[in-house]
Amino acid sequence: MVRMMSYRPLLLTLLAVLVGTSAFAQSADQLAQQREAYDAVRAKAVLDLQPFRNTMTAPLIEGSGEVTLTSLNPGVGAWFLLGVRSSADGATSEYHIENPDPATQTLSLSTGPDPALIIRRNRDVVRCAPWSDGAKALVAARETGLPYAPFCEETLFLRNKVRGSRTNLEAAAEFLRDNIWGGENIVRFVRDNFFKDSQLETSEALSTSGAKTRQDGPYAMRTDTPDDQRPVIGTLLDIALTGMPAGRMRMGDWHPVSNQPGVFASAFQPRAIAREVFESGGKTNRLDSVEAKATGYMIAFDLGQFDIGFALGTDHPALGWSPRPAAAARIRGLPGPDGIKKADPLVRLGMVNPVTANRTIATFTAGFKRQHGAFRFGDMATFKMGHHYGFIEKGVILSKLQPGLSTLFRLTDGTIEMKTWQEADNALLPQIQFARQNGVPLLETDPATGMGVPGDRVTQWGAGNWSGSADAKLRTLRAGACMAERDGSRYLLYGYFSTATPSAMARTFQAYGCSYAMLLDMNALEHTYLALYVPRGGQMHVAHLVPGMALVDKKLRDGTVIPRFIGSPDNRDLFYVTRKEVQE
Repeated sequence: MVRMMSYRPLLLTLLAVLVGTSAFAQSADQLAQQREAYDAVRAKAVLDLQPFRNTMTAPLIEGSGEVTLTSLNPGVGAWFLLGVRSSADGATSEYHIENPDPATQTLSLSTGPDPALIIRRNRDVVRCAPWSDGAKALVAARETGLPYAPFCEETLFLRNKVRGSRTNLEAAAEFLRDNIWGGENIVRFVRDNFFKDSQLETSEALSTSGAKTRQDGPYAMRTDTPDDQRPVIGTLLDIALTGMPAGRMRMGDWHPVSNQPGVFASAFQPRAIAREVFESGGKTNRLDSVEAKATGYMIAFDLGQFDIGFALGTDHPALGWSPRPAAAARIRGLPGPDGIKKADPLVRLGMVNPVTANRTIATFTAGFKRQHGAFRFGDMATFKMGHHYGFIEKGVILSKLQPGLSTLFRLTDGTIEMKTWQEADNALLPQIQFARQNGVPLLETDPATGMGVPGDRVTQWGAGNWSGSADAKLRTLRAGACMAERDGSRYLLYGYFSTATPSAMARTFQAYGCSYAMLLDMNALEHTYLALYVPRGGQMHVAHLVPGMALVDKKLRDGTVIPRFIGSPDNRDLFYVTRKEVQE
């Protein structure tokens, strides 16, 4: 009875979310049983990690088999598992289906004598039975080999398993790690001795701006220099800006991105941060002479105009164990910290679906691989199996969210938040459309002021799991994200640091007025990748943050760019930014 009481707030929340979706409504008893399976510490199937799932079943003609449709999270309504058993004693074929636009389209299964999938979009209704005629429609969709194969009058996508692309550098590193004894040490040696500061960018002042700070966009970076005397520096930013010539930006000011309203760019060097920021509280290390002069960039997205999405890569983050936690932190018999090692029969694609891609204006790499996404040192390595970073896509839990970790997430009502996850936040699980965790915070929100202050582990190499070299030298190419507000507008800021320690990142985000900040990924351009998709001359132009990121994209023989995450599946996970549709 005590155990059941702990579920009740979560069950009541879910039942409230499911009002109006009776086709997939569950009973409290069913939800409690599924929650027990979710909580159980044992080897399990990926469906056992979906405590809100619901399955509808319908017999096929003359009792020759049955069809099942499982909504993996009815409150989100995006991912479904279709099971087809053609005979009473036959095997079940499973198909991972995506509803590309749950906000305007629903999917259900009619369970009468002639079962069918029912797709409703406004007043339009599509009825189809893709399992008929030997599942001809499903087989045809699978045989296309397309990551997203349309069927049912192109209202739904079948997600097909494909291989995600990777760079030669990443492939070589993975080969060493997976196949050679001491391979991780070899990768670390090469990185620390041959690639350290390889993306370092810097510039002395070329002139002074003579212009006041812009009043649109987020607050400019706080400096000790008067606004009209902010230095203009040379930059490698590969994105066209309004009001500035190519290769020039005012230090810490925001510049509108050309032809992309609501997107702004800023260049910084930590040595320009106002002294009051360093004296504002919170513990950080002093800047070293290299990171102090290193040029980095911020890209800001106005969340009044844009939405955020998330997708797992075909391979990363993986679902099994990270090698970082000690053996004592693991539980024998578990294939991974959540009881699974593979997502099968679900399919991971590492790209945006074609419907959403038409509204996507930016993508960027999301976070750490599972190999590095857990703690080796410090207190967090000693319990909860080492605190493996959690993630949720389309409302489907692939790895549980762990308390104490920085989390970027979106709810089904459109709310986008960034915070340190707490046990009580699990009440939000039925409403989470996506979530991605990445270590401990760079900035925590001060409840008294609402502003960001450096997290209490920013200076702790092991306890903060900041990676870097084995001798705790933390300076390297890094990316991070933060939340900021100005005059009632909220912004998601993506930060690219050509070389920096967590301390430099924390003070820089603080200087830009961020209320919370977290690390994303590090060490290579493919791990800190960001691209904007900007209309130009009647075509869509792929604008990379810095020129070297263009090498990550694939090209056809005629030179046509196949943008990463949009035009082809990728082995890494990603965030994508979409322009909100105008509601009629």
